[in-house]
Order: sequence, then C-alpha cells, then structure tokens
Amino acid sequence: MFPEITHDDVFRLETERMWLRWPCAGDADAFVSSLSNPDLTLKTTIPHPYQSKHAEDFISSARNHNACGDGLFLALSLKGAPNDAIGMISASGASIRGTTRLGFWLTKSFWGQGLMSEAANAFVDLIFKISSLDHIESCVSSDNHPSMRILIKLGFVQSGETEIYTAARDTKMNMVVTRLKRGSAHTVFGARRPKLIST
Repeated sequence: MFPEITHDDVFRLETERMWLRWPCAGDADAFVSSLSNPDLTLKTTIPHPYQSKHAEDFISSARNHNACGDGLFLALSLKGAPNDAIGMISASGASIRGTTRLGFWLTKSFWGQGLMSEAANAFVDLIFKISSLDHIESCVSSDNHPSMRILIKLGFVQSGETEIYTAARDTKMNMVVTRLKRGSAHTVFGARRPKLIST
C-alpha cells in the first residue's frame, strides 16, 4: 500500500526534466494520440485501436487506485509543459508487504532522450522509500529491447517467461518477466531522496 501523501492529486514527483503527476481528464487526447501509434502498442498489452473511451476509463481507474493507495499511476510531463502528458509510469497490484507490478510507456517522439530512464529511476526510488514492498516485477515483450535496457539499468533480473494476449498483434505475445528486490536497485535511494510535493 502507498501512504497518504500519494492519495491526493496534488502529489507530484520531480525529476531533473519532468514532473510525474496524477493523470487527469485533460490528458485523454494526448493518450489517444500517443497510443494510436502501433510502434508502441505492438509491444504492450494496451488496447488497440486506442480510443477516447479507453483513455477516459484508464484515467478514471488510475485516479481511483491512487486515491485508495493500492496503486500509483503517474503521468509524465516536461517541466516546460506540465499540462502535456507524454507518457505514463505505474505501480499496480500493490500489497502491504509483497510485490507490485511496474508498467510504463512514452510517446514515440520523445524516445531516445533518456526520459523514461530518468522517470523510472526516480519512480522505483520512490516506491522503495515510501512503501514496505519487497519486490517490483515488470513484464516486457521479448522484442522490446529499449524497455529491457531500462529495467536492467535499474537492477531488474529475469525471473521467467509468460505469454499474454495483445490486441495490437491479435495473438499471444512472449513476455519476459523481470524482478527487482529491495536493496538491489541501481538507484540513488539512500544517497539522494526524491523530491515529494504535496502542496
């Protein structure tokens, strides 16, 4: 479970170039635009074709999980354009003392700039700082090499494989299951605390 500080939509996490904040209704159009790109959805379990209803339902669900503290879903936005969502990162299925699932995506036009690595580093740091969770898991398609590189840099190790249906391919996709144990993260936790903003 995540603490009360994350349960209000004024919560934000700051990185060098971005704000990680609660998603809001105004992000729906940006989500549809970004997730209509098959280069992104082909390697994820995101619905395809991605429509406004998908975005609206996702945002509503994400905000409910944030408010309850059983998940943490944050939209990525550049500091110069804090209202423009360019991606998402999330921890879902959190238990009081167990494992949460990490997921993330970034708009294609922002690939190759290190933004997702920056966000994931701060987000993983935050999870272990403010929760009692022991592990973080993440599943990536076997051909999603950029996402796998991000996870490896954070300290995730492969723990197995599975198959998950993906709408964009209309078939099951081979997924690599990775796992990160508390104390094994290659992040700055313990050396520099992430900046938490609740007001």
